[in-house]
Amino acid sequence: MPGSGGFMDPQRIAGYFGILPGMKIADFGSGAGYFTIFLAKAVGESGMVTAIDVLDTALETLRAKAKAEGLRNIETVRANLEIPGGSGLGNDSQDLVLLANILFQSQKKAEIVAEAKRTLKSGGSLIVIDWQKGTNGFGPPDNLRTSPEKMRQLVVGNGFQFASEIDAGDFHFGLIFKKL
Repeated sequence: MPGSGGFMDPQRIAGYFGILPGMKIADFGSGAGYFTIFLAKAVGESGMVTAIDVLDTALETLRAKAKAEGLRNIETVRANLEIPGGSGLGNDSQDLVLLANILFQSQKKAEIVAEAKRTLKSGGSLIVIDWQKGTNGFGPPDNLRTSPEKMRQLVVGNGFQFASEIDAGDFHFGLIFKKL
């Protein structure tokens, strides 16, 4: 999926994430880095963003963007997040995991959430941003979308505590969870 087609403002939305310099962040399903660049700037040189995607072409585009921005704190990883350990990240190694516009594409949502949980430190944040149902033809078909309520049940059922909602724009919902 080529970015989010201007339907979201990643810089504004990332302002809700509570990012601090030095954090370690995993951007699951990063694509060409729609959020990754902003995350890397926010964590600074002492932080690290690991951008994970299944598409080499998306990661190549992201590497080019990072180079153009002079960012050296982005690591790109080609991986399948639907399998246990698929991210290649260590257990309890991340302060924050972002799932932006990834879960609607998968029939294995619980597996992706479980991989996020495995990599998050205790008290770490999981941020889910996905397509809102019923947005009149923009984005994927409604049958691929999950309501915020069902998404909340799925994530809480996988060992997270719901923290808050965030304003992800007109076409998306945003939810923040904490790893217990």
